[in-house]
Amino acid sequence: MKKFRLTEKEMNQLAARYETPFLVASTSQAEENYCFMRENLPHAGIYYAIKANPAPEILKRMASLGSHFDVASAGEMDMLTAIGVPGSRMIYANPVKDRRGLKRAAEIGVRRMTFDDASEIGKMAEYIPGADVLVRVAVRNNKAMVDLNTKFGVQPAEALRLLAQARDAGLHPIGICFHVGSQSLSTAAYEEALILCRGLFQEAEDMGMHLTDLDIGGGFPVPSASGLSVDPGEMMRSIDREIVRLFPDAAVWCEPGRFLCGTAMNLVTTVIGTKTRQGHPWYILDEGVYGALSGIIFDHWSYPLHCFGEGAEQVSTFVGPSCDGIDVLYRDVEVPHQKIGNHVLITEIGAYSSVSATRFNGFPLAPVLIWENLPEAKARAEREAAVEREVEELRREEVV
Repeated sequence: MKKFRLTEKEMNQLAARYETPFLVASTSQAEENYCFMRENLPHAGIYYAIKANPAPEILKRMASLGSHFDVASAGEMDMLTAIGVPGSRMIYANPVKDRRGLKRAAEIGVRRMTFDDASEIGKMAEYIPGADVLVRVAVRNNKAMVDLNTKFGVQPAEALRLLAQARDAGLHPIGICFHVGSQSLSTAAYEEALILCRGLFQEAEDMGMHLTDLDIGGGFPVPSASGLSVDPGEMMRSIDREIVRLFPDAAVWCEPGRFLCGTAMNLVTTVIGTKTRQGHPWYILDEGVYGALSGIIFDHWSYPLHCFGEGAEQVSTFVGPSCDGIDVLYRDVEVPHQKIGNHVLITEIGAYSSVSATRFNGFPLAPVLIWENLPEAKARAEREAAVEREVEELRREEVV
């Protein structure tokens, strides 16, 4: 798959105009990822999980493509309402809902939600009588980078009992949902969960409760992550075949976050200090784990690092600017010698990064620039168009 990445020249041009650190997001890359998913997983609608990256421009692009949205709070509902997305295009997918979220959902018309415990039923029935509800079941997947099922999901044997209780409370039980875990490397996990849910659908039918909807959650991986070898297209096509086989008459959707935005953003940061420790160079960057690189801690993630410089590569360590020893970014990486003032590029940082950044030690949050609004994007497009014209002319000459 194509990935958005600044060139060294583009990075330096931008750093000459904007103080680092800053992020550059490509809405076109997010659109390409969305279209890839629609092509390879055509039988599942998309609810973009905006917690991964709620940049307004990305939300607008997703909305223009027809995406629906997975929200977890009143704040996320407000983000979407601000750009004109109605509540009918949202699912309140946080299994535990607070009063503010339920009140806001009622105000803007969010009528679809998930739950995994009886304690949620009364709250939903009070604020949104007759709401469409799906019970979330726990599934197993030891090939996920982050296991969500220790915290969320009812045991499958209890799922239909909860749906029956919801029905008795005046809610409208419509289906089942699951999440195989974040950055899943296993198609089998989805397939096993789909078979499990097919059984629950049949059991519900036998007890007089007709289910119509299935939510297969997120977990689709950023395919180019270090050490991973996942063919995202084949993974999605395999899941799609199982959806067609097992749920031909159900409304199925997924809730991707990382897959849609992970490859759509770059970080430009600067070396602000150097030191030697244990005989190896250490480089201090002006961004760290308390900022846009927070995913190193919270998301158990390592983003691709790109250094430019001269001379032989050396085993080096990169750390952030804060006064905290935990602020270590990359250990034992081989890079050319770096000087204070050198700019460093970090790619595929679009998911679960700036969204969890803080102002620890008083450092400001890195601003987000939109690539398509920058002159460098226009210049690149013109170069690519010129190359395409040259190739087309050569083809014509060969034909003649």
